Amino acid sequence: MSITKGKLPSAIKSSLKYVPTLKLTINQSTLDTHLRHCRNGRQFNQILSQVIFTGFIKDTFAASRVLKFSTDSTFIYIDYSRKIFDLMIENSNGFIWNTMMKAYLQTNSQYKVVLLYKLMLQSNVEPDNYTYPILVQAATLRFSVLEGTGIHNHVLKTGFTADIYVKNTLINMYVNCGNIKDAKKLFDGSPVLDSVSWNSMLAGYVQVGDVVEAKFIFDQMPEKNTIASNSMIVLLGRFGNVIEARCLFDEMPKRDMVSWSALISCYEQNEMYEDALFTFTQMNTSAHKVDEVLIVSVLSACANLSAIIMGELVHGIVIKIGIEPYINLQNALIHMYACSGQISSAEELFDGGYNLDQIAWNSMISGYMRDGSIDKAKSLFDSMPEKDVVSWGAMLSGYAHHNQYLETLDLFHKMQLENMWPDDTTLVSVISACAHVAALDQGKWIHAYVKKNKLKVNFILGTTLIDMYMKCGCVENALEVFYGMEEKRVSTWNAVILGLALNGLVDKSLDYFSNMEKIGVMPNEITYMGLLGACRHMGLVEKGRYYFSDMIQKHKIEPNVKHYGCMVDLLGRAGLLEEAEKLIESMPMAPDIATWGALLGACRKHRKNEMGEKIGKKLIELQPHHDGFHVLLSNIYASKGNWESVLDIRDMMIQRGVIKTPGCSSIEANGVVHEFLAGDKSHSRYKEIEKMLDEMGKRLKMEGYVPDKSEVSLDIDEEEKETTLFQHSEKLAIAFGLIAISPPLPVRIMKNLRICNDCHSAAKIVSKAFDRDIIVRDRHRFHHFKKGSCSCMDYW
Repeated sequence: MSITKGKLPSAIKSSLKYVPTLKLTINQSTLDTHLRHCRNGRQFNQILSQVIFTGFIKDTFAASRVLKFSTDSTFIYIDYSRKIFDLMIENSNGFIWNTMMKAYLQTNSQYKVVLLYKLMLQSNVEPDNYTYPILVQAATLRFSVLEGTGIHNHVLKTGFTADIYVKNTLINMYVNCGNIKDAKKLFDGSPVLDSVSWNSMLAGYVQVGDVVEAKFIFDQMPEKNTIASNSMIVLLGRFGNVIEARCLFDEMPKRDMVSWSALISCYEQNEMYEDALFTFTQMNTSAHKVDEVLIVSVLSACANLSAIIMGELVHGIVIKIGIEPYINLQNALIHMYACSGQISSAEELFDGGYNLDQIAWNSMISGYMRDGSIDKAKSLFDSMPEKDVVSWGAMLSGYAHHNQYLETLDLFHKMQLENMWPDDTTLVSVISACAHVAALDQGKWIHAYVKKNKLKVNFILGTTLIDMYMKCGCVENALEVFYGMEEKRVSTWNAVILGLALNGLVDKSLDYFSNMEKIGVMPNEITYMGLLGACRHMGLVEKGRYYFSDMIQKHKIEPNVKHYGCMVDLLGRAGLLEEAEKLIESMPMAPDIATWGALLGACRKHRKNEMGEKIGKKLIELQPHHDGFHVLLSNIYASKGNWESVLDIRDMMIQRGVIKTPGCSSIEANGVVHEFLAGDKSHSRYKEIEKMLDEMGKRLKMEGYVPDKSEVSLDIDEEEKETTLFQHSEKLAIAFGLIAISPPLPVRIMKNLRICNDCHSAAKIVSKAFDRDIIVRDRHRFHHFKKGSCSCMDYW
């Protein structure tokens, strides 16, 4: 039976009428005996009734015993205890008041502690050295420096400043309220300091992250106890001083579970996951009990290493010691399994869990995305009772990772409608999507959002912005971001070097590499991919050979298959097909499909049909379902007029279920991305597009344009070939851009394949005939068309 709120008046009333089974007289001994055997509210009511009936309640010591029992009992409510206390005020002492105040403190009614203290003073009861620590703890829990300072003033007036217990609680109060200055002042002014004083002061500096002062306090400590050493390990780990933390751990004469937990957490926070797991294996779990904090750190390390076997062993420990129901542990276990590719195990825990919080839902979404189960991730996301920025970020990064860029941008738009503001991690995913679909307007909006909200542009966000602007053809914007960044890493320089090369500014790209070397930034394999790509774009064979050698000789970077592929492409584009083939044969690793594909493309470009046929047939044997190789070989046959072989290739594709990737051009207008396929008539403004195509045709012919019908690998008449050429996706996108984007804004188009010769020639003339800048990004590079010329100088 629990004694509920408001029952005391009736209980007392009944007690005055009730003849108890206890003796009519009661003394301290019998009271203690009855209280010792009291197990429920009914028994307590009998004892209380007897104490009141006999008048023993007026005995201060007896009253204090009854109140102390009442406040300590789980079956007696605090309000009931307060009514008992009110009966005792006339004959109370400091202990009784302290007991009631402590009860309020323990039941999270801190504000009532202060009210009771004021009543205590009004009742002329003198506070003692136990009263003020209770008051200070109440102020600490309320994080009220104002109340704490007021109590401190009372302490000064009543002369309890010399009491070490009082002083320690005051130091702790100032520390917990973030007022380190006053805490230190009290600490320095104290003639007597014990281990609690030192630990409290050290905890203050640990809390605010002041490594220097924390070290000073720790070094001055008369006795470096385990608590102090643990605090220092936590602090050192937080600031990356891992070696120092480990040395301190090794020097500890006595370690407890917190010591091991602090060191493991130190390793985990600093991404030294192997060390975290090794330390855990060194810990004698039979001698040291483990808690959820330690296990969470270990599971986090397992998740980052995808160490599923260790993770399952830790899960076994969790079940064995019975702490699996803890929410933090459920989250950590779900996260570990999801990160380790064991999505079914994560699902089982998630479906069987209870009171799961946001973290578990987010882990499952990330796990599904990592597993490629996009539909499951979306279904779970849509069913979430509440979404936070991490939930949205998990979906956005998942879409971007799986190349679903339009879905990324669409979801980001919905996120804005929900008034959910993105963090920098989310922004990186969305900016990346903008880069891939050339959604410049949205990319600029995000950059403006970053500036407006004064978000710190770290090297990841800055590098992503540079990449986006470069891939949208906005070199000046990209360089503005670059020069505004405080921290630039090699990836940042790489984004600039690759971006400039992509936009045809090859000399500038190579200059930035020279500047990068001058300031001591070491290039990596990606840097050299950018340099070789730059040389490839402009046919700089000698420079390409130099950088390939420089990478190996100077920086000791072993070229990978992509570097070789770049060199093959460079040589092939320059017409050095035999040298390119020899380079492939000398590769220390097996050439990949892209490398052979580059040589095949070069054969078609330079009309080396015999070599092209040989390589094409070989590639189709190696990759029978690769559409690009079938198309290239078909085009080689078509260029020779070998229509029978063209039809054979097409029949082969049908039999094998190989579908040619359709040419697709996308263009952003007024924040919306529009996509066009070859021959596409589905656009809502197609009639306007058709009229513009007619106008383009007229102006092109006036400028002397002659269609390059060799681009049509079909055995059809010349008029049909010309019509087919004018239905290429690039021309449809250009026509739409001319009617949808007002000058002087350039028409920006992204093509998923290499731009064909005819569209390239047409775009040059359109830029002159309509006096419009046209920027086309194909799968290899940018083409900036302006006043009848292209930035690639017709080399692509």
